[in-house]
Amino acid sequence: MVSTDKNQSSAAVMIILLGFSDYPELQVPLFLLFLTIYAITVMGNVGMIVIIKINPKLHTPMYFFLSHLSLVDFCYSTIVIPKLLENLIAKDRSISIKGCITQFSIGMTCVMTEMVMLAVMAYDRFVAICYPLLYTVSMSPKLCVLLVTVAYSWGIISSIIFTYSLLALSFCETKIINNFLCEYSVFLSASCSDKHFSELILFIFSNLNSFCTFIIILTSYLFIFVTILKMNSANGRYKAFSTCASHLTAVTIFYGTILFLYCIPNSKTSWLVIKVGSVFYTVVIPMLNPLIYSLRNNEVKEALRKLMHLKIISQ
Repeated sequence: MVSTDKNQSSAAVMIILLGFSDYPELQVPLFLLFLTIYAITVMGNVGMIVIIKINPKLHTPMYFFLSHLSLVDFCYSTIVIPKLLENLIAKDRSISIKGCITQFSIGMTCVMTEMVMLAVMAYDRFVAICYPLLYTVSMSPKLCVLLVTVAYSWGIISSIIFTYSLLALSFCETKIINNFLCEYSVFLSASCSDKHFSELILFIFSNLNSFCTFIIILTSYLFIFVTILKMNSANGRYKAFSTCASHLTAVTIFYGTILFLYCIPNSKTSWLVIKVGSVFYTVVIPMLNPLIYSLRNNEVKEALRKLMHLKIISQ
């Protein structure tokens, strides 16, 4: 448990997020860029949820999971980008420990939930392609709700565990951090107490979550590719692959970015590369996901065309 004295001392400590302050001439262009990305992210993800909700043809397990992925991406971008925009135009870039932990906790919930959601969507594609005749029975509405509940529950549980490990730390002085968001390394850098317990929690749960979800995705796609290769019809193979192409693209970008960030050496010269990679991970990916699924999916594009046609008629 965290003592009362520790809570009182930590409450007055501030964290200063430098963000991209090293490049003052880029503050306004970056603000406009990230504002545009955020607008596209909100419209894309909220639009995806609305389209899936109002179109009966999209009331299938795949689009049910996609709507929740869009919800997670919307929440994640909303917890990260507004603070990033504020730091680009404000002179005071400080944030309290309490505020930083809140941002981290919600962001971690979204990240962990998205990992599990991507694994669930891979399993859905596995059942659809490898066992098409049993798909409707296997992916019942109850099972879909259960899988989504598991994704959200695991995200919340993981976030609580990570947050608890941060509350075991003490923060003694205002700390300047060369980053733009409150991630785990920010608290470890700002802490003046023993970090062993927190680092152990980070190592165990982050690697456990990444490994388990990646194995589920990898195994699902191995069976999918084997099934596709066994198909006699070239048209059948194309249709089967096209149903999972969007998800495979999203998974490749998501895990590719994570691996890229893990491979960067921990040195001062790599901070810019780390920040750029973090921007892609936290800002760009939530914008890309709805674009990937809408551009590569004929059913979504058809629903968009019908929606636009109805708007034109109503006007």
